[in-house]
Amino acid sequence: MPPAWLAPLVDAVRDVRASDLMPQVGDPDDNVRRSAVLALFGETDARGPDVLLIQRSAHLRSHAGQPAFPGGGVEPADGGPVAAALREAREETGLDPAGVEVLAVLPDLWVPPSANVVTPVLAWWREPSEVAPADLHEVASVARVPIDDLVDPASRLRIRHPSGWIGPAFRVADMLVWGFTAGVLDRLLDLGGWARQWDQSVVEDLPEDVLALALRQRRAVTGGEGQ
Repeated sequence: MPPAWLAPLVDAVRDVRASDLMPQVGDPDDNVRRSAVLALFGETDARGPDVLLIQRSAHLRSHAGQPAFPGGGVEPADGGPVAAALREAREETGLDPAGVEVLAVLPDLWVPPSANVVTPVLAWWREPSEVAPADLHEVASVARVPIDDLVDPASRLRIRHPSGWIGPAFRVADMLVWGFTAGVLDRLLDLGGWARQWDQSVVEDLPEDVLALALRQRRAVTGGEGQ
């Protein structure tokens, strides 16, 4: 059974819509790639409630170098997003899925920049196991990031992409968390009642090294150097 501090979030997501988690622009076609991510909340005696994040390897073709929830593509053998999220999390971090209690499957989210429909799976880390990059080709680092760090106003900012898009971001655990993951995290923190006031006028351009990786993914998705 999840702890009392997690109950407000579990209650809040019962009727949550995709548009409550992130803006939904356009509609995917029938052949779109489907993925699942594990939004895994845990707790330690030393640092309190936390969430598991990874930083993807800079060598990947997709989402290179980006902080993210553990997760990946849904395969036919998975039978659905829950099994996919748990399998990918085990493959990426070495966690033991037996210690994870799934609490909710959130609405499918259409993410046009990666041409992907992503299903977040909300879970409680009932019996935490040791985690570390299980495959350094795919994962550069793994971190249990305290919620206190995520909601600290000093960790919060907004990031501006050259396209004009501006979205929430976090500087935590030596990572700049932005894009899809930051957007979903921002909403989960708010729905869980943990969010604190922060200065939303702090807007920074996406760093050039991060932008270069993002543009590389964009070209891979569109199939052209000039996109």
